[in-house]
Amino acid sequence: MDGPGRTTGILFVCLGNICRSPLAHGVMEAKVAERGLADRIAVDSCGTGDWHLGQGADPGSVEVARRNGVDLSRHRARRFRRSDPGRFRWIVCMDRSNVWNVRSMVPGLQVDTVLLRDFDPEGRGDVPDPWGRGSGAFEEVYRIVERSCEVLLDRVLEALG
Repeated sequence: MDGPGRTTGILFVCLGNICRSPLAHGVMEAKVAERGLADRIAVDSCGTGDWHLGQGADPGSVEVARRNGVDLSRHRARRFRRSDPGRFRWIVCMDRSNVWNVRSMVPGLQVDTVLLRDFDPEGRGDVPDPWGRGSGAFEEVYRIVERSCEVLLDRVLEALG
């Protein structure tokens, strides 16, 4: 588990794994790389639904990420697995329904499941789903993700010691 010199994992979860969670995944990977922590922190993302398995990130997420120096071209949507809690110390959901879905998929879950906006310095709540809402919605989600991931990374580092 977490501690000095050990690796920890962060898993971002949304519904379809094409908009919010891939964006958070890409942003956090970039922050981890910027701080030289890739050997200590593993990042991934998934969805609780299976509609988009194997697909790339939504073009709106890809574009807003690209404009901000984050590459989502390698992303392929996958579904949350019952084995994920054994691989990731931090399961970070985009909204309350994702938390409920994860907990129902793994009864007796022993890993903390939190909301990304628990780390948002501008307020708690759900990360709004931008799907089908235009480029402004993706920009709003990017801003939420960027500032929340910064605080989350600091918290993860505190836990690592």
